[in-house]
Amino acid sequence: MKANKIGTRALVLGGGGVAGVAWELGILTGLHDKGVDVRSADIIIGTSAGSTVGAQITSGIDLESLFASQLTPVKQSKERKVEASPAQMMEVLSQAIAEAGADMKALRARIGAYALAAPTPPEAERRAIIESRLPKKMWPQQHLLMVAVDTATGEEYLMDRESGVSLVDAVAASCAVPGIWPPVTLAGRRYMDGGVRSATNADLARGYNRVLILNPLGASADYMGMGITEEAAALEREGSQVLVIAPDAASTAAIGLNPLDPAARQPSALAGRAQGRELADSVAALWSPA
Repeated sequence: MKANKIGTRALVLGGGGVAGVAWELGILTGLHDKGVDVRSADIIIGTSAGSTVGAQITSGIDLESLFASQLTPVKQSKERKVEASPAQMMEVLSQAIAEAGADMKALRARIGAYALAAPTPPEAERRAIIESRLPKKMWPQQHLLMVAVDTATGEEYLMDRESGVSLVDAVAASCAVPGIWPPVTLAGRRYMDGGVRSATNADLARGYNRVLILNPLGASADYMGMGITEEAAALEREGSQVLVIAPDAASTAAIGLNPLDPAARQPSALAGRAQGRELADSVAALWSPA
């Protein structure tokens, strides 16, 4: 499947847990408050949390309703609190690097082996959580592209409405954080979080004239030599106009140290909306230049 189709505008939605989902929806709603609507992008590229947001904003449901869903109490949702251990993940990553060296696919396969061996909830339980997040379960007509990674080979797996993968399964695969959530079985193979390849996979926006990137992980998205800084610079070298939005101080505080904690959704959404309003002029200049 070719991702690099020539177009005008690309919206890239990066990974960042349930807090990242809330923050991205907040940013998009805040922009919309100021008359800037970026949902009409020629392509929307979603990774992990961004795959959820991509499916939500192309569902036909209005942004205000999607935003409001992030403000509901955790007990009224199907979201499940999990403890993320950055230290453990760094240990796994360090070991994988030691074993695989500079071979990125081999490195990702090492992480895939860890994902397969880790104790996680059943796939069906996780799928039900993902399904509860999606207002509609069918792929949109708009070009929505999601990224996952094959646990065995480390190869990226790109999914859209022509891939034969259901929307729910595509989102679940893209959101399958290694060691936290189970890899997703698709046609007999197991797939994990697209963030293992890149936190945003912004390189898939090559060929688009204007690229807006939402990066909930901020500076943490620069890792394994394939971070957002390198991806944005490469796009600019090829002639794209690029704007990267990362959490400001208030949004960073709202997201907190565990973006997988559903309790972070409400503050992240509110902080994101305020930040989106402040950035509306900059985004408008990129998206709809005079």
